[in-house]
Amino acid sequence: MSYAFRFLDDIAIADIAFEAEGDSAEELFVGATRALLEVLANPVTIADTWQRQVLKREGNLDDLLIEWLSEIVYWKDAAGVVFRDAPLTLRGENGGWTMKATLIGAPVDGERQELRNDVKGVTKHRYRMERNGAMWKVTVVVDV
Repeated sequence: MSYAFRFLDDIAIADIAFEAEGDSAEELFVGATRALLEVLANPVTIADTWQRQVLKREGNLDDLLIEWLSEIVYWKDAAGVVFRDAPLTLRGENGGWTMKATLIGAPVDGERQELRNDVKGVTKHRYRMERNGAMWKVTVVVDV
C-alpha cells in the first residue's frame, strides 16, 4: 500500500490546500493525515510524549475524513500539542466506516519544534473525495 500528498498553491490564497491520494481508502486517510501534520509542524522535530486514542464511526467516508482531520485540529487546540505521527486503521463494515487511530505528539515548544501553521479548522470549501478504480483522491482546504 502507498499514499502521497502535495500542497496546492493555486486553490486558496489565505488558507492552505492539499491533495492526498492512496491506493486504498485507508492509505488515503494516511496521506491526508500526514499532510495535515506537516501543515502544523515538522513531525521529525516533535517528541512522542503525548498520546490519545481516537475512535470514529460514520456512514459516509467523506464525512469521516473531515471529522478525523477536525479531531486532529481539536486536540492541537484543546491539549496544546503538535503531532509526530497518527497511525490509523480504517474498516468498512455494516454499511459504514470505522477508524481507529493514535495521535502521538508533544506539547507545543517553539524552541525545540519546527512549528509551521496554526490551523483553525478543516473546511468543506473545495473539499472533494473521489475514487478512480483502486485509487482514492481528496482535496482539502484548511483555515489558517
